[in-house]
Amino acid sequence: MVDWYLAQVKPNADKIARRNLNRQKFHTFQPLERTTSVRGGHFVKALRPLFPGYLFLSYGEAAAPWSLVNSTYGISRLVSFGGKPTRVPPGIIADLQAACGNDEVVVADQLFEAGATVTVASGPFVSFVGKIDRLTPDRRVMVLLELMGQQTRVSFAAADLRPAAGTVLRKAALR
Repeated sequence: MVDWYLAQVKPNADKIARRNLNRQKFHTFQPLERTTSVRGGHFVKALRPLFPGYLFLSYGEAAAPWSLVNSTYGISRLVSFGGKPTRVPPGIIADLQAACGNDEVVVADQLFEAGATVTVASGPFVSFVGKIDRLTPDRRVMVLLELMGQQTRVSFAAADLRPAAGTVLRKAALR
């Protein structure tokens, strides 16, 4: 099992930091998520880090040259406590890697339940908050949104939804 650690990346230097760490024989992992935002009246789709400003890294050999990480171009600092790099629990990395495809993009196959409050993460209704009305057998989620003063049922793919702030999803699978 490989030990993973966390590094803080300088602003807008994710790609530079990854390239330089890979040159030094470190393995890097930065889960991404698909988002949609509105800019200038147009919808813009983008890939953004799931944990902005941070990058997971590991070293294949037993003794990693950790002093190199803090001096790597694009890295702000290696997250450490007591002067030693802090290992990320392996279950967290395994779960994140399982949720990602080959391109490190999180495939949002969330577990939703009728009545849960969700936020739309992409598409023309981005940032709208609604309640799940029902789940369909073809893996669609019917959400009640308030549009023009009325409750309107809109169909979404589960990947386009995120739990609303403060909402805990229960284990009701979309299968």
